[in-house]
Amino acid sequence: MSSLTRSPDPAGDPSPPGTERMSPVDTAWLRMEELSNQMTITAVLTVGAPLAMTDLRRVLRERFLLFDRFRQRVRRGRSYQRPRWEPDPDFDLDRHLHAVRLPAPAGKAELQKRASALMSRPLDFSRPLWQFYLIENYAEGAALIARLHHCIADGFTLVRVLLSLTDRAPDASRGGVPDDDLAGAFPGKRDDGRPDDGRPDNALPSSGGQRVVSALRAVGKKSARGAELLARGAGVLGKLVGAASDPGTSLRGELGPRKKAVWSEPVPLADVKAAGRALGGTVNDVLMTAMTGALRRYLRERGELSAGDSREDLRAVVPVNLRPLGEAPLTMGNGFGLVFLPLPVGLADPEARLAELRRRMDRLKRSPEAAVLLGILGAVGAGPPAVQDRIVSYLARKVTAVATNVPGPQQKLYLAGAPLETIMAWVPKAGRVGLGISIISYDGDVRLGLAADAGLVPDPEALLAGFRREFDALRSRVPGVPEDEADAPRVESGEAERARGSSDAAEAGPDRCQATTQAGTQCKLPAQDGARFCHVHQED
Repeated sequence: MSSLTRSPDPAGDPSPPGTERMSPVDTAWLRMEELSNQMTITAVLTVGAPLAMTDLRRVLRERFLLFDRFRQRVRRGRSYQRPRWEPDPDFDLDRHLHAVRLPAPAGKAELQKRASALMSRPLDFSRPLWQFYLIENYAEGAALIARLHHCIADGFTLVRVLLSLTDRAPDASRGGVPDDDLAGAFPGKRDDGRPDDGRPDNALPSSGGQRVVSALRAVGKKSARGAELLARGAGVLGKLVGAASDPGTSLRGELGPRKKAVWSEPVPLADVKAAGRALGGTVNDVLMTAMTGALRRYLRERGELSAGDSREDLRAVVPVNLRPLGEAPLTMGNGFGLVFLPLPVGLADPEARLAELRRRMDRLKRSPEAAVLLGILGAVGAGPPAVQDRIVSYLARKVTAVATNVPGPQQKLYLAGAPLETIMAWVPKAGRVGLGISIISYDGDVRLGLAADAGLVPDPEALLAGFRREFDALRSRVPGVPEDEADAPRVESGEAERARGSSDAAEAGPDRCQATTQAGTQCKLPAQDGARFCHVHQED
């Protein structure tokens, strides 16, 4: 059985019996909650067989509720104090577990619509901050939509919690995924700051850049680790404070309450690895290169990116796990930092884009930026809420998206005996950022998920299509890829008819690009209107 069992969350401060003060970082995430941008992690799991509510309820009682945090609610105190966790005296699992049916044909499109609607709905802050929705009639099986507030834990931790509900065999009676299977999905180290008494740091100046610097200094006063970060992070802070705001594209702007959640068809992980080996990059390099290309396509189609400007960048905030490798037992709380990754959307050539992205990501891996940003979150969470809001808004102006990549277990798992087919999760987009990008691999497949503000990005499906075309452009440069190998993604249950319709439309579309790839084969991408070449080779 897994060691993902109940463990006490660190307290370290005097609290009334049965309560504990929320950590500064968790407080920061709680404060970022807005009607137009809720700080809730949403996950969708689909299974290939029916899933009974009685079985799901049993699994949640035996495993999910082992974590005390899911029986606790948030109690807010005076404005100058951090909130506390306290037991919900009227806790009832059935208040958090709902049975839902989709309208016919109850396929992927209907599930995406339901996930989007739930993503737009606030949680009840008088109760523990989580909800599960069992979709009993999805395709040939069922689906589960989970919503958990970010102040409970970070996305890496909550994905581990969800995986702890599963088994490696359909007939297992209990026990989650062993730590050995999960450790590779959540690498990294943690910054262990000592808890304080919950009082704010008062001396935070008013100007944006100086406020960020002062926030890190506040961390330095509270722990030796914070002082070390202050010394190492001066350059990081200077870069963040001095960086220009991201370009004012249609991907940025005023947010509304309505969100749209979509995810791609599966891409074989073996194909991603083959592209990485051929082009000199990791799986993450290949996937982020394809996503950057999709953003480029999206903006160019809307006339927001000139063909010749290779210097254009858009920044994405990328969470970086800072917990110990394979940490067990699993504890709640936020233990990740953030890095600001410039995405080279101005580069037309996929190989050049991959090389540049890899160079930038390698530099960030050697930088203390993730730990510095974690320190900033802790500092602002310990300070006045108004100051936090100004700092977060100041930094958010410098980014366009939040992007996560979670490598999950590469074996079939089972939820209450039903085979787990798909897992997708989206982290919230702090600071009024309108686009969330999630890449998750599981059981030999990779899927891209997007969570977008519906007012800014009403058609996130266009980004999914661009991602697939950009990945195919990378894969077409892999030596040995058969000329007649199908480029269309594999189709998930309930989508066969729609895929056939899309395929017929593609056959009647533009002619193929006439360029020859480095592998010596004809490019598989369609030519641009009125041209002999695709968008990649037209710009070469």
